[in-house]
Amino acid sequence: MKKILLMFSLLLAGGLCAASRDWAPAGDKIKTKWAGTVDPANVHPEYPRPQMVRTDWINLNGLWDYSVTDSDAEYSMADGKILVPFAIESSLSGVQKTVGKEKALWYERTFTVPSSWKGKDVLLHFGAVDWKTEVWVNGTKAGEHTGGYTPFSFDITPYLKRKGVQTLRVKVWDATDDSYQPRGKQVCQSSGIWYTPVTGIWQTVWLEPVSKTYINDYYVVSDIDNKEIQVSATVRNLHLGDVVQVELIEGGVGYTAEKPGNKVLAKADFKDGKATLAVPDMKFWSPDSPYLYGVRVSVLRDGKSIDAIEGYTAMRKISKIRSGNKGRNSNSYNRMALNNVPLFQFGPLDQGWWPDGLYTAPSDEALRFDIEQTKSWGFNMIRKHIKVEPARWYYWCDVLGMLVWQDMPCIGDHGGRSPHEYRSKDVLENTRNRWSSDSFIGGTDASIPQEWKANFYKEWEEIIASVKNFQCICVWVPFNEAWGQFDTPEVVEFTRRLDPTRLINESSGGNYSFCGDILDVHHYACPAMNVFEGKMINVLGEYGGLGHVVDGHTWQQDKNWGYGKTLATPEEVLDMYGKFAEMLKAFIRTGCSAAVYTQTTDVEVEVNGIMTYDRIMKLDAERLRKINTSVIESMRD
Repeated sequence: MKKILLMFSLLLAGGLCAASRDWAPAGDKIKTKWAGTVDPANVHPEYPRPQMVRTDWINLNGLWDYSVTDSDAEYSMADGKILVPFAIESSLSGVQKTVGKEKALWYERTFTVPSSWKGKDVLLHFGAVDWKTEVWVNGTKAGEHTGGYTPFSFDITPYLKRKGVQTLRVKVWDATDDSYQPRGKQVCQSSGIWYTPVTGIWQTVWLEPVSKTYINDYYVVSDIDNKEIQVSATVRNLHLGDVVQVELIEGGVGYTAEKPGNKVLAKADFKDGKATLAVPDMKFWSPDSPYLYGVRVSVLRDGKSIDAIEGYTAMRKISKIRSGNKGRNSNSYNRMALNNVPLFQFGPLDQGWWPDGLYTAPSDEALRFDIEQTKSWGFNMIRKHIKVEPARWYYWCDVLGMLVWQDMPCIGDHGGRSPHEYRSKDVLENTRNRWSSDSFIGGTDASIPQEWKANFYKEWEEIIASVKNFQCICVWVPFNEAWGQFDTPEVVEFTRRLDPTRLINESSGGNYSFCGDILDVHHYACPAMNVFEGKMINVLGEYGGLGHVVDGHTWQQDKNWGYGKTLATPEEVLDMYGKFAEMLKAFIRTGCSAAVYTQTTDVEVEVNGIMTYDRIMKLDAERLRKINTSVIESMRD
């Protein structure tokens, strides 16, 4: 029997190697330097959940069979191989096909369960799949999920065969902009500020064994004013007499979840699902000093650990504070504060798109690269624009020290127009927003169907739950420029109930209801603050977008554009950027508390990035850093 199993393993390995040799990126568009390092046999091998680490797991990324069928058809013979976790429309998938509302995308692969997992339950995890997902294991349906940006899991233990090869099949349906689903910048027909659709699996798929009693989730809230943390956790199948315990572990700057410390600083048992720990010799997290503490949560039965996870937290506080400008004037304004100290937050609009992987970075190194570069340019914040990243992106922001504004991927088109499916004349008139971008009055929220609202709330709740344990997030942004904006006060209240520890930017550059914490204006290309309100935190949520073309590094040959005048040389761009910076300093003196420059990289036909789409630096990095640092420090003068 052992010889048969060994022969089977060798044959399977040989088949995988042969398939890997046949894989290659599709299409002729530009690619990043990391595209050439993608190994189909070892793609995105990193543990995908750094805030909740268990050591035993199996990565299911790699080459899967795929098929595109009519949306109501059953799975048929495979059309070929697709590289997971890259969307089918991407180059790195090896396919580069569109699917559309009338079709379904199917995936299939096999796997085996290690004998060491005997007696354990097996969880099947998906990092994210766009949009409706149905899953079968060995021909039996294990579950389904809707939503394109959040992780989900199924306990597949009941569907596994006792031994041997297991078959996993996944069906995905995605209407993109031909329905009401939140989808960010994707459209079926890309143009201008609207980009290539993303369909299917686009984050890591993996297996994890757990005990019958296991930690399902946990959440940490730091309280720097009382020098303590509050920890809550949910545990599945907890037995009478089981003890849930949390330990705070010494960390430091550069802490990594993969190599946690061992020195226990504090320990407590949970009561009613919660525990509080004092934090001795408290050290703050900030962009200048991103100090992280390790967190270990364990379930003890008769004094023995039956489940444990490793995570981390930080001592930091996000708030607003009344403050003036010393030496400038006697006026005071509501400012954004970190650890009870006013901090001007300055960073780029970051869309997280890749020319080779679309939504998915080619590698973890590439994912980290964008954050490292942004930090090296002197920025202290990133606005993550109508996209949610894999967990490891937020992890690197935590480790490197980068504040994050997190957008909700929007519904509807620019200016609040309804999705295509609902564009009959009567519905369109009832659902369109009126957008007032430079006035307190005149804007109106859309009246949208209840089905849209329910789905928005579901996905927004899942997004917040999936990322709120990351320390970098300081602002929630439910809406952008009135795109799909509805019932703003209710959405703000909903967001605050889910997380009262962050600030809420009710609509970045959208209609103003004055129910959140922040009043956010947009102005291209030259910065301007046309709207100001004394009780809100006033910010410039988008400006700039200076265009510059780098030959050989564009998505298409011509008809590329920026929001402002396309400038011929990097020096001209920085000269204009510096003039904008001096204008920002004047705004800061009259109450502006944050600014967002458009954008980190070029995206498809937009050439307004600090880097090209394939991550080539356009500008003098040191000069850029000096300008940005001077803007941030001007609020401290």
